Amino acid sequence: MSNLTPAPVGRPGPGGLSWETVLAEHLPPLIAQALAEDIGTGDVTTLATIPPDLTYSGTLIAKAPGVIAGLAVARRVFETVDSGVEFTPAVADGERVARGTPIATVRGPAQALLTGERVALNFLQRMSGIATLTRRYVDAIAGTRATILDTRKTAPGLRLVDKWAVALGGGSNHRIGLYDMALIKDNHITAAGGISAAVARVRARWGDALPIEVEVKNLAELHEVLQLKVDQIMLDNMGLDEMRAAVGLVQGALPLEASGNISLETVAAVAATGVDFISVGKLTHSVEALDISFLL
Repeated sequence: MSNLTPAPVGRPGPGGLSWETVLAEHLPPLIAQALAEDIGTGDVTTLATIPPDLTYSGTLIAKAPGVIAGLAVARRVFETVDSGVEFTPAVADGERVARGTPIATVRGPAQALLTGERVALNFLQRMSGIATLTRRYVDAIAGTRATILDTRKTAPGLRLVDKWAVALGGGSNHRIGLYDMALIKDNHITAAGGISAAVARVRARWGDALPIEVEVKNLAELHEVLQLKVDQIMLDNMGLDEMRAAVGLVQGALPLEASGNISLETVAAVAATGVDFISVGKLTHSVEALDISFLL
């Protein structure tokens, strides 16, 4: 997906495009690979037990409360297995549901429903788990100026799907990959010989074509970055008092992003310091899938 246009920090959809448009290109090969690894040479159990002319309908049901995400992906899975499958959502992507809520009905050849069931659920449960946790973080900082951001800590191959789920949960997306934003972190700073040198090298290589964010660990580094031409500053693993001091020092001149081991228990206090963004790796790197069942 290196042909995607750069994504502005904190805005869903690479290049301002809708996620549906972006994933129209990304989804087909992803789904094809997922189905291929599951079906292989054929669904031997279904082929042996289900007549090819048998038609069934089934219901996807939320077995736990949460935020639904991935209905469009689940639909595409079933339609890829058999174009004759009819997928009818009962709720919308991004909608909060209670336990026991029917979220979609699926009707078509029984063989196609059973063969596509697991892959459809894998996508739907993972995405809904991400959206559900994201919404908890968003709710926890309601009333503050802060925005919840995701990170690159996504499952390999599922970057856009994971980030779409964050957007559906009410969060915003940080950079999509290494190509659409320069994020200068401690290892870059060490290798370049300092913060100022690292920023100068990025500007010399890319000019103003890409936004630049710099990670700082303390107020001394923050002072240095404020003398440079950058677009955003990441406060890495700072304590609350130091974050408040950073907000007071910057006075809104640049967006500030808090990062580093932020949990549901601590995120409200972090938001109360006045930072603009809070990035949370747990949204995607420690996913607890939402329990969803498919019943014929």
